Amino acid sequence: MTNQVLIIGGYGRIGSSVARDLATYTNSEITITGRKSEVNIKEIPIPGVKYLALDLADKERVKNIIHSYSKSAGNLVIHCAGPFHYRDTNVLKNCIEAGVNYVDVSDSRGFTRKALEYSEAAKQAGVTAIINTGIFPGISNSLARQSVEQFDEPEEIHLSYVVGGSGGAGVTVMRTTFLGLQNHFDAWINGKWQSVKPYSDRQVIKFPSPYGKIGVYWFDMPESLTLATSFPVKTVTTKFGSFPDFYNYLTWMTAHLFPVSWLKNSGVIEFLSQVSYKMTQFTDKYSGTGVAIQAKVMGKKSGKKADFCSSIIHKDTANVTGIGAGGIAELILSGKLNKPGVWSVENSLSTELFERVMQSRGFVKNYGDKSMVYQSLN
Repeated sequence: MTNQVLIIGGYGRIGSSVARDLATYTNSEITITGRKSEVNIKEIPIPGVKYLALDLADKERVKNIIHSYSKSAGNLVIHCAGPFHYRDTNVLKNCIEAGVNYVDVSDSRGFTRKALEYSEAAKQAGVTAIINTGIFPGISNSLARQSVEQFDEPEEIHLSYVVGGSGGAGVTVMRTTFLGLQNHFDAWINGKWQSVKPYSDRQVIKFPSPYGKIGVYWFDMPESLTLATSFPVKTVTTKFGSFPDFYNYLTWMTAHLFPVSWLKNSGVIEFLSQVSYKMTQFTDKYSGTGVAIQAKVMGKKSGKKADFCSSIIHKDTANVTGIGAGGIAELILSGKLNKPGVWSVENSLSTELFERVMQSRGFVKNYGDKSMVYQSLN
């Protein structure tokens, strides 16, 4: 039987990238959802994809549709309807009840905490649920795992991300950025949880070409939560930056100069998101929409202090997000990834499987001194 895949939020930029990856690398029947009652499916040129109108607010309809996918063990639901700061775990809960495997591209610490609470229920139901897939979080987790595996005693993980302009991901990524400025968050530093102000402590990181040296800032990411419990390290740092650099200064001013009440006002968040997106529509022409991630780990190997970097670079953030989520979905559909429970990427995907996915998507590994870079040839 042909696998049935339901991509909730699949009509958006990220969801359609996931659908495109699955259409290319699996033999699945794919249905994407969106809130519009009718769409021209030709707007998303993916062979064989069907469209279904679905509003997550209609919980009874969501439940009925997900349960209709419970007829075959090979079926899968992929949740791409962000921003996940606004989402509950209703889709995951329904998948567990229906016995349907689940993947999402969530990027919110709060959502991650709530999802992990369903791990035992998923295990009992035989449901494999992988959260935080995509590029960051997602591929970033696998890069961190790969770097950690180079050490006898890993001590620190430093994740740094840079995105060109809009990242090709639409206005949703802008909403996510501004939502991430609302609150201080806890980071695992020197063996204890410490409160950190978002977009603080600028640090200049040298990324692979063509980015070079870029400023990055503390940013609340699910990796700061899951990596700290997945590996025996004393510090996990997650820092984000934009290209061109003047966007960083605008974001810094928003985080440090705007009243807190403004940042917690949904109307202000939406206004800032729309204005920022319009700005990037102009600057994307010369900045590009690519992404680079560096996962640097420091620790001890053979009794000596050392460090190692795993990095990735891709020309389109939305497309590589589709690769990160689509690759894991492909492994679940093929039966190569079967681990009942709710898991972050680093706890579910082996480095061997990760490398196999990257190679199949046209990435090559370039080695340097104490480093490795995945670069796409496509």
